[in-house]
Amino acid sequence: MTRRSVLTATILGAVAARYAFLGKPAQAGEGFAVTHTDAEWRKLLTPEQYEVLRQQGTERPFTSALLDEHRKGTFACAGCDLPLYASDTKFDSGTGWPSFWQPLKGAVGTSVDTSGFVTRTEVHCSRCGGHLGHVFPDGPQPTGLRYCMDGVAMTFHPA
Repeated sequence: MTRRSVLTATILGAVAARYAFLGKPAQAGEGFAVTHTDAEWRKLLTPEQYEVLRQQGTERPFTSALLDEHRKGTFACAGCDLPLYASDTKFDSGTGWPSFWQPLKGAVGTSVDTSGFVTRTEVHCSRCGGHLGHVFPDGPQPTGLRYCMDGVAMTFHPA
């Protein structure tokens, strides 16, 4: 093998791994009401917020300040400030991420996520398309759903 073929294989492997494990990055102009260029998103968001909201990353469990947020209020998208979840739908799932049993009406969208060799339902902000987390069918009643959100992708507005 030549040095060039090793370098090419390494680059192609890194790109393939990025898409296999993290999914497709959100792109500006995908039909969302709030859009920015990649450079603008990088200026507007912290590096951690950018990684989750725009690159479908995941924050480490038990690291979000919002995990222990128990005041009355609203959790909003860190990318566009759209209200997403009312505090009275938040519950402790024991997973290490803020969890909710229901979003506000029209606040989120979903799509199929096949990254990481498993099929899940991804949750994104309906206004800017920012990746928020995933929804699972193992939550409490009345919905039976667990919206497992990355805290870094949200902000909290006290009532």
